[in-house]
Amino acid sequence: MKPTALTEAHHYKCWTEVTLRFGDTDALGHVNNAVFATMFEQGRTTAIFNGVESLSEPGTTFVLASLKLDFLEEMHFPGTVRVGTRIASFGRSSLKINQALFLNEKCCAVSEEIIVLIDLETRKSTPISDATRATIERIVRI
Repeated sequence: MKPTALTEAHHYKCWTEVTLRFGDTDALGHVNNAVFATMFEQGRTTAIFNGVESLSEPGTTFVLASLKLDFLEEMHFPGTVRVGTRIASFGRSSLKINQALFLNEKCCAVSEEIIVLIDLETRKSTPISDATRATIERIVRI
């Protein structure tokens, strides 16, 4: 996907709404940059770690390995941010995720994250099974 396509809402199938809080703002009156990362985390965990069913086999979990975040527009309180999430690709033991933040239908930031499946005992990466991949594809509606 081209970087400009990341700013287009129709590329995202999974959505999470996050209500802005007054405490999210900084001395300049706009939403603090750290809050952008928190909103991406909320969208990612809502989409992928749905709390209803395990997304991987027992003894494994996904961890965030990389986060690239591009700020495009300021955001101001009050408002409700829509976080779009999509799986960009699967690797042997990782997922590449694309996300975007929209406020009042305007794209304010985009991100690309890599999450890696690890073995909880060894803390080393482990291959994503076909069953885990199928579960993620079903939940995130690729």
